[in-house]
Amino acid sequence: MELVTKPLMYWVFISIIVFAAQLCNGFYLPGSYMHTYVNGDNIYAKVNSLTSIETELPFSYYSLPYCKPLGGIKKSAENLGELLMGDQIDNSPYRFQMNVNESIYLCTTTPLNEHEVKLLKQRTRDLYQVNMILDNLPVMRFAVQNGVKIQWTGFPVGYTPPGSNDDYIINHLKFTILVHEYEGSNAEIIGTGEEGLGVISESDKSKASGYQIVGFQVSPCSVKYDPEVMTSLHMYDNITSISCPSELDKYQVIKEQERISFTYEVEFVKSDIKWPSRWDAYLKMEGSKVHWFSIMNSLMVIFFLAGIVFVIFLRTVRRDLTRYEELDKEAQAQMNEELSGWKLVVGDVFREPNCSKLLCVMVGDGVQILGMGGVTIVFAALGFMSPASRGMLLTGMILLFLILGIAAGYVSVRLWSTIKGTTEGWRSISWSAACFFPGIAFIILTVLNFILWGSSSTGAIPISLYFELFFLWFCISVPLTMIGGFMGTRAEAIEYPVRTNQIPREIPARKYPSWLLVLGAGTLPFGTLFIELFFILSSIWLGRFYYVFGFLLVVLLLLIIVCAEVSVVLTYMHLCVEDWQWWWKAFFASGSVSLYVFLYSINYLVFDLQSLSGPVSATLYLGYSLLMAVAIMLATGTVGFLTSFYFMHYLFSSVKID
Repeated sequence: MELVTKPLMYWVFISIIVFAAQLCNGFYLPGSYMHTYVNGDNIYAKVNSLTSIETELPFSYYSLPYCKPLGGIKKSAENLGELLMGDQIDNSPYRFQMNVNESIYLCTTTPLNEHEVKLLKQRTRDLYQVNMILDNLPVMRFAVQNGVKIQWTGFPVGYTPPGSNDDYIINHLKFTILVHEYEGSNAEIIGTGEEGLGVISESDKSKASGYQIVGFQVSPCSVKYDPEVMTSLHMYDNITSISCPSELDKYQVIKEQERISFTYEVEFVKSDIKWPSRWDAYLKMEGSKVHWFSIMNSLMVIFFLAGIVFVIFLRTVRRDLTRYEELDKEAQAQMNEELSGWKLVVGDVFREPNCSKLLCVMVGDGVQILGMGGVTIVFAALGFMSPASRGMLLTGMILLFLILGIAAGYVSVRLWSTIKGTTEGWRSISWSAACFFPGIAFIILTVLNFILWGSSSTGAIPISLYFELFFLWFCISVPLTMIGGFMGTRAEAIEYPVRTNQIPREIPARKYPSWLLVLGAGTLPFGTLFIELFFILSSIWLGRFYYVFGFLLVVLLLLIIVCAEVSVVLTYMHLCVEDWQWWWKAFFASGSVSLYVFLYSINYLVFDLQSLSGPVSATLYLGYSLLMAVAIMLATGTVGFLTSFYFMHYLFSSVKID
């Protein structure tokens, strides 16, 4: 029966890997309710925060002297994730009429003062981008660098020629809007974006006929206008089409007392791209083949390596158990030296560890973080968190973290009652589990928030949002964690298979510290995720879209397996040298991967984010990286500890102790 079961388990695991790999194609739901327009319909673009890969400090679009809408600035409704990411979506004066190609005058500014000139020059030199949105699609710009066509989202605030002290503002935009003609038959569209859920019923299908926006592109340039001529025009007056100049003396320079005129033109182009596929252009950027090759190569190597570790470990433990049972049956007086190592610590192996309360709290929070990450990645791999739904990924993670507080309380109290043999003090354990990781996150984010406030960045969390987060923390997460702790007191206690001696056994001296081996063990789990970590960091700090959640799901599964194997192997090695203090070492054997993640983040800052400038930007980067490393430590350490605990319970339950 055993011979049949294990191949079956292998086939089940391989089937899961194959299924997850099928999700690696970046499948996603469109993410918003489909809008259809008829000829002449007015369509207004929106503007998001100005962003830069040099500073990572977002600023409001209207912090610069741009044209404002006739009806005033109105903020769009934003979800929790958008607010935390620093998005500030406002309306804009850019108006388009469906299938009407035209050139439009917007406005002419008042003479620029010293403060406005300084701000425009600083934003231009810091490579700030204007992020515009039309029908929930970010504007896309194409550029050629070293003969390679590269696409970007957004367009620059201005342009600084090499070796020049002058800066030029982008004040003329050539928009190309791709539209798809929609017949409105045999279609049922379900939306999950910012407009909410929506279904086109049978009776509404005829009304839905028209044109859908499937692409939004821009070609920016700088044009010097005569302010005396332009001020005679009114907003949305038609002007003659403009060719972008190539000579610098025809660019609009940024200097005091200059009056800048803003214009744009739009061209509608019919496209065969269908509405559900309109995000493909944003997701399939340059370098995708390298991404696929790197990830697949990493997965194959790490999976092969993990298999070798598993086979070696399985043979070693089976051999020890078999030889021990034979010796026990024959009642031999002498035992093999290797075998006697872990048998001699039988009376100490389940002795209470140091700082047992902290261990219980960290394991409980690790379960909470691991559950949050796992469920989020599964939903994202299935396409429920598309990039069209801005902030949805972060919002979903926060909600899952709050709900899974019940799991953190349960695991913390259950482990506490197992170690102590009583449930006394479970309220303190539950409260600590509810406050440990959120408290660390709150301290880090508060320090970073003060830095953002001092820089007047839109990335700073408003005071109102602080109160909302406190409400979610203390009114949802804490009560759920307490409920989970109460459930843990009602759960059946885990009984140790052996008794613990009253006097602890002395641990033999070793030539090298055991913590050195524990820290080195983190290199193997790090090997499973460092390539994927590169793409994740690039998506966060370089403004790229990350959509291959199928790959991330496979990497997560492999990471869990490798963390479990590494922790168990190290625990067994410590037992063989009669070191019975395995609790914390099992946790940090896999949790030490976070150290390498943080060091890799520093390496990424030094060698890949060379454009990042200033101590403020570096502090923000390191603060967020530290928070990520703490979360990874708790999640991976929990996997290693729980697997080692099960292994210890199984190992000492499988033999007869004299």
